[in-house]
Amino acid sequence: MADAALVLTGSPSLAPLLARGALLSPFKRPAPDAEFPRTRLVLPGLRVDLARLAAYERVCGFPTGDDALPPTYPHVLGFPLAMRLMSGRDFPLPLLGLVHTSITITRHRTMPATGTYELTMYVEGLAPHRRGTQATVVTEVREGGDVVWDSRSTYLARHRTRRPAEAPREEVRKPLPAVAEWRLAEDVGRRYAAASGDRNPIHLHPLTARLFGFPRAIAHGMWTVARCLAAHGTPDSCHVRAQFRAPVLLPGTVTYTAEDGRFELRGRQDRIHLTGDVYST
Repeated sequence: MADAALVLTGSPSLAPLLARGALLSPFKRPAPDAEFPRTRLVLPGLRVDLARLAAYERVCGFPTGDDALPPTYPHVLGFPLAMRLMSGRDFPLPLLGLVHTSITITRHRTMPATGTYELTMYVEGLAPHRRGTQATVVTEVREGGDVVWDSRSTYLARHRTRRPAEAPREEVRKPLPAVAEWRLAEDVGRRYAAASGDRNPIHLHPLTARLFGFPRAIAHGMWTVARCLAAHGTPDSCHVRAQFRAPVLLPGTVTYTAEDGRFELRGRQDRIHLTGDVYST
């Protein structure tokens, strides 16, 4: 748990944070036993920009005009705080190349789009991973003093490890039935970036994506989760788990599969891009 709280007067500007993170990345030395920031960032009095919310709902497939936030939208609200934490000198993992590997979300009740919220974010800890070092970042959203939404995201910095662990054994499950085939346009990454603020160059254009080893731009992982949840539907009080397994190239075609609260996003040759589940709490 983080030690002290730093109360912010407004949401941080993303551009200088992304620039700082990029400049500091070559000097980071990731390791599971490295020191990490212990400060909790707190942003009170947070209001939702309804125009940006509507743009987010459109690109992700949620219905527009409802006075309720989609279950993934608080992650967007917390993104500037995450960037402030992870772009700092005291965060040991390099921002460039950092991979979002999983997210768990608990929504305790419906969150009105017109509400006023307090957002808290902190680094819970570091852990060894077979491909490097993984950080867990916690986000909490409060309304009237009560936690109404929280999440845990894991981010992986890939590097050589002294004792590479064996690949985890995965539970063999029967394939889920196909529900829909989605043809994804080349501009999905740019549209989601405009709505969410996440303008990582790997999502914006083939030329910038190639600088990081991708043949084309790739979809945001959080867009894939949001799109699946928009199709699946979520109870007012729910728990969501999702693992990002492989990037989705843009443009492209994927198959959404779902059954009994489980969902997956599959590509060519049945390649799994995303697995997840959602259930009522």
